[in-house]
Amino acid sequence: MENAILKHNTHWQKRYSNLLKRNILDSIIEKLYLRQIEVIKGIRRSGKTSLFKLIINHLIDSNVDAKSILYINFDDPYFTEICSDSKNIYRLLELSEKITETKVDYLFLDEIQNVKDWEKFVKVIYDNESVKKIFITGSNASLLDGEYAILLSGRYLQDEVMPLSFSEVLKYFDITNKLKLLENKAKVLKIVEDLMQYGGFYEVVKEPKFKREILINYYETIILKDCIAQHNIRDIKGFKEIAYFIISNATNLYSYNSLARAINSNDNTIKQYLQILEDSYLLKELQQYSYKLKEQIKSKKKIYINDNGLLAQISFSFSKNFGKLFENLVYTELRKQNYEIYFYNKDYECDFIAVKNQEIIAVQVCYQLNKQNMEREVGALRKLKFNVDKKILITFNDESQKIDDIEIIPFWDYFF
Repeated sequence: MENAILKHNTHWQKRYSNLLKRNILDSIIEKLYLRQIEVIKGIRRSGKTSLFKLIINHLIDSNVDAKSILYINFDDPYFTEICSDSKNIYRLLELSEKITETKVDYLFLDEIQNVKDWEKFVKVIYDNESVKKIFITGSNASLLDGEYAILLSGRYLQDEVMPLSFSEVLKYFDITNKLKLLENKAKVLKIVEDLMQYGGFYEVVKEPKFKREILINYYETIILKDCIAQHNIRDIKGFKEIAYFIISNATNLYSYNSLARAINSNDNTIKQYLQILEDSYLLKELQQYSYKLKEQIKSKKKIYINDNGLLAQISFSFSKNFGKLFENLVYTELRKQNYEIYFYNKDYECDFIAVKNQEIIAVQVCYQLNKQNMEREVGALRKLKFNVDKKILITFNDESQKIDDIEIIPFWDYFF
């Protein structure tokens, strides 16, 4: 156990290096002075652990004693025994303080969902003010929805981490301003193409050769650990087949009944499995944009995948479907900018209605504009019968222009 703790806490000897600064870091640092528990949730391998290391580096740079910072990752098999009872976490605190002869002030608990009744331990530590600040991560959206999570009500703040955004990937390739963006246009377009095909997981972005293999491994781990094991699913084969079918039909309109008929299942099973997949942050179900809640609930839905690599590489059939991949990529970027996203599909279709800070943006997506589709794509935005603050048509690389109140702009320029 001592060796495992030492392995997890190399910052006791030197700060972490070779980390890409995430856009979300500054907003988390702004909240460090607050007592509330910082909860960081997101899809597996999206960078939650790296974000922890960035926060730890900041604390050390702010003259916090490195030995007063304890980090534990509960995905490590060394801590299997600890995971069976949250009371065992006290042993880790005591052992850390024995090793370092320093009181733990900052406690980082990674993949906390693996610990049984973890909420009870965290509440006691928080209420007793045993440490100055607690940070936890989890790979399940329902992390704080359980019976015991009510104990933490009012005691936490939460943020979501997704795979790298377009701007973060550009930063990785040292394209940090508009001049570099324009000077490296060919490289930038290749980056967008790679994001469409392989997504933004950091390990995938930096890997030149085995991107698909890594993504398949990520997908299988999410399905097995965060879906099947987490929810005690018995029909493993059936769940995998339904998950595959749902992902393969991303961006398409559906009803629960139509999905159930297509795969010889039933509405309740489809709803349950969709919720499990959404809780794992693998995908997101979007609703029709409407001022009437009843209409939102009754209308057909759409599914988008939270990383393009998990869409493009799970099925070879997507390899040349640039329109579908590009639409999903725009969704992921809007999501990473913290928009609440809907779609509109009644007499006409608008791909996304994005809402943030009382601003409403209508977004149409077209991989490549031409004479045949220009009127359809622009017309969808013209037909909107409700007020929006902006109308934007995002393309892969068409020249920026404005038609009436509609701004046509390439992806690389809009999301830079």
